[in-house]
Amino acid sequence: MALPKRRHSNCRTRKRRTHQKLAPLPVIKCPHCKAFLRPHHACPKCGYYQGEKVDHTVKEEKSKREH
Repeated sequence: MALPKRRHSNCRTRKRRTHQKLAPLPVIKCPHCKAFLRPHHACPKCGYYQGEKVDHTVKEEKSKREH
């Protein structure tokens, strides 16, 4: 197995690691309630996706509150 003969400098190591960073998550605003959410996901606040109510958990929470 090959081993380095000399130690790499900090500059060389950091230059190599500049590309190992996390990209920021893409977020959009919900057109219904203006909350931030990931693209192509149902809104966690109001449960809408492309203008239609699709999240059933929001409905269940509201019905539990009424009882």
